[in-house]
Amino acid sequence: MYKLSACSSMPCGISLPPKIVLGSLRVHKQGNGRCTNVPRNVNLEKLQNNYLFPEISKRELQHMEKYPNAKVISLGIGDTTEPIPEQISLSMANYAHALSTAEGYRGYGAEQGNQALRKAIAETFYKGVAIKDTEVFVSDGSQCDISRLQLLLGSKVTIAVQDPSFPAYIDSSVIIGQAGDFQDKTGRYQNIEYMQLGPQNNFFPDLTITPRTDIIFFCSPNNPTGHAATRKQLQQLVEFARDNGSIIIFDSAYATYISDDSPKSIFEIPGAKEVAIEISSFSKFAGFTGVRLGWTVVPEELLFSGGFPVIHDFNRIVCTCFNGASNIAQAGGLACLSPEGFQAIRAVIDYYKENARILVDTFASLGLEVYGGVNAPYVWVHFPGSKSWNVFAEILEKTHIITVPGSGFGPGGAEYIRISAFGRREHIIEASWRLEKLFSKGKSPLLTV
Repeated sequence: MYKLSACSSMPCGISLPPKIVLGSLRVHKQGNGRCTNVPRNVNLEKLQNNYLFPEISKRELQHMEKYPNAKVISLGIGDTTEPIPEQISLSMANYAHALSTAEGYRGYGAEQGNQALRKAIAETFYKGVAIKDTEVFVSDGSQCDISRLQLLLGSKVTIAVQDPSFPAYIDSSVIIGQAGDFQDKTGRYQNIEYMQLGPQNNFFPDLTITPRTDIIFFCSPNNPTGHAATRKQLQQLVEFARDNGSIIIFDSAYATYISDDSPKSIFEIPGAKEVAIEISSFSKFAGFTGVRLGWTVVPEELLFSGGFPVIHDFNRIVCTCFNGASNIAQAGGLACLSPEGFQAIRAVIDYYKENARILVDTFASLGLEVYGGVNAPYVWVHFPGSKSWNVFAEILEKTHIITVPGSGFGPGGAEYIRISAFGRREHIIEASWRLEKLFSKGKSPLLTV
């Protein structure tokens, strides 16, 4: 049990509600002198509650304390569950062991990443679109790169995000100072353009009514909806960015789950190199959520308004803020992109995709509107007229299953929950049985369809 104080050290992911924190700060400032004279970053005061996924973890722990004997199934936070293929883990183990020898020891590597890995990423994921290995920056994950890109762009740019979308786009915008004040009535930040996504527009924003912004965050396949943008949709997006002189930050973290002809990279679209940066990750592709490895592609053709190449400034950000990804992780990345490693990883992806199919079929059999689960490991389920946190709470209380409330991804997710297909097959089947039991025959008041 942690005893929390606004002026004491607190474990990561644990925080007091903002109003209580501010009140505590005033008390301590007038009292025992433990606080400094350094004011809090005003942008951090604008963040709403805790970051979504630590909040989910906190509620899971509270539930387990309430029901210590319950078999809790986590289909919430999108963490992979299947073992990394042996040939990949062995490559990391061998590299780590070699560090104990004079011949195998290596220290700092290039901040931009191992040259062989940069080349392998370019040849594996960007074959046919002429991305150079020098345009690939290896990192410790795409979420870290989101913040580095925000540092690159600064506080003065205007941004647009999909609604719903991955929370890090908005939270990093708040922290860097782009977002403005939070509007309680709308559930939105005043300076962020929210591009609404839903079944009514095939999960793609109406660009004819979307105002111009400097930066457009766009994830495909989308987290949380699972929708993969079609080639026609991405052509419209690139044309929109070119017409407005905007930059697209394209998140392709789930591209390897695409099984139809939807583009896996924004650079498959002609003209995208002049208006787009792409971020991606080994996390959901190779099960590297704990290993930590990703990359960002910044084309040489992408220029700021004054003609200066964006890649030069991003390189400076990387060299200033980052010492390079772990050499051990990069050895694993190279093994992932070998023919044998890639084939082994495909088998794991197919396993998760089958999990998603089971979940989609379960919810569809209950008469619910369900989306995603085909080109992404997430299933997006609609509960009309219900608040997503209430749906989350009822499912957790009555089935001991962790989901994610859709409102955590933006106001557009208010009536949805996200279900992750990352899990052991027996747990997916068990979860499906519990959900069928809860929602069949109108047993739950949430089932109003």
